[in-house]
Amino acid sequence: MPLLALTGGIASGKSTIATALAQHGAVVIDADAIVREVQAPGSPVLEAIAAEFGSEVLRDDGALDRPALGALVFGHADRLAALNALVHPAVRSESQRRFDEAFAADPDAVVVYDVPLLAEARGGDGWDLIAVAHAPVEERVRRLVEIRGLSESDARARIGSQASDEERLALADVVIDTGTTLDATRHQVDQLWDRVTRPR
Repeated sequence: MPLLALTGGIASGKSTIATALAQHGAVVIDADAIVREVQAPGSPVLEAIAAEFGSEVLRDDGALDRPALGALVFGHADRLAALNALVHPAVRSESQRRFDEAFAADPDAVVVYDVPLLAEARGGDGWDLIAVAHAPVEERVRRLVEIRGLSESDARARIGSQASDEERLALADVVIDTGTTLDATRHQVDQLWDRVTRPR
């Protein structure tokens, strides 16, 4: 019943790896989806965010205005820390509930936690294995510009706002290089799957 953390910077190919692991049979738990859920309209977390940052971070329908919140915290370490202090405990709690639920349903499950900010959250403990999706910065910039439509300066700013490659790689038990072909990435995922499902 291994519990794996899968992390990587923006546009590193992490979602491609998560999809491939799910196709192998892993239970993939998406930290970003949990963040959106704990910030849903009417939630205690969203109410705390509005109290901390003002009602301008709420849309007319009561949902979180992510661009408005991003504009307030982006580039301001103290504000980002305040936001994380509101959000991370709820995300950790819900994530743990889902891990427990997955292992209760199948004690032999391979559970993969798809978590972009593992290094930023100092989350290196408690995992059977940490896999890091890695691609060169210039390739990630290209993906953000060509696939997601960002300007080059915005792409570089987003990459720069996250943990460095060195910080992420320092956590890695396995590095999956996504900077070449999709087939090469899938082959590395196959090797990872064999490693975590091999009888001990």
